[in-house]
Amino acid sequence: MIRPAVEADVPELVAMIRELAEFEHLSDQVKITAADLARMQPSALLVNTSRAGVIEPGALEAALAAGRPGLAAVDVYDVEPVVGGAHPLLALDNVVCTPHLGYVTREEWELQFSDIFDQVNAFAAGAPIHMVNPEVHDRVR
Repeated sequence: MIRPAVEADVPELVAMIRELAEFEHLSDQVKITAADLARMQPSALLVNTSRAGVIEPGALEAALAAGRPGLAAVDVYDVEPVVGGAHPLLALDNVVCTPHLGYVTREEWELQFSDIFDQVNAFAAGAPIHMVNPEVHDRVR
């Protein structure tokens, strides 16, 4: 099992990140545990925008309450979507929480919505586009 490094220089970190990036199912390969988080400095910032599953369930909340790491920024959660403000990370003042779309640029957002509107208009006109299962559409007509 690949384990997160406690101390490493920049070339070692880059090599480790490249190695980890080759895994399609990263959360199946890596689990950051409560013990790993406890070794972080109080001034450390943990950022997780990959998958909630890379961190042991409940470990980040407990570690932040203990002050190691001191800060976190996340856009992934054990259960998504987060509704009603029920997730424990939302109650912590040392965490920045965003929906899982922090990667979206304005240009990408406009492109996605343009594509969505094109698909809705095509469907309304009776000529759907980009259908995954056109046989269903033909059956219900």
